[in-house]
Amino acid sequence: QVQLVESGGGLAQPGGSLRLSCAASGFTFRNYAMSWARLAPGKGLEWVSGIYSDGSDTYYADSVRGRFTISRDNAKNTVYLQMNSLEPEDTALYYCAKGRGTYYRSYNYYTEHDYRGQGTQVTVSS
Repeated sequence: QVQLVESGGGLAQPGGSLRLSCAASGFTFRNYAMSWARLAPGKGLEWVSGIYSDGSDTYYADSVRGRFTISRDNAKNTVYLQMNSLEPEDTALYYCAKGRGTYYRSYNYYTEHDYRGQGTQVTVSS
């Protein structure tokens, strides 16, 4: 069955960095787009970033563009999220999500994804 296991979360200071990893199994990883989404207290789920199956294109929410970088290693079945210049507003539970196809056809998170992991907590505070 599909498994997505996130790691790398923790406590960071404002302006600091964290790198999230998501180890995927149970499907042919190289054939699917992958994403990161987050859920902050009192807010709805936000699609943070996505990457096509071959890594040829990426998507970033306006809130993280220029600070976060998504990447993937299809040989290791792993997708990453490098988060720099962290802000307190980045505090959230971060989820790894599997796309329904090789690329994204819309900006609707729920339409474009079918599985997500349990999440890893990121807290940005001084």
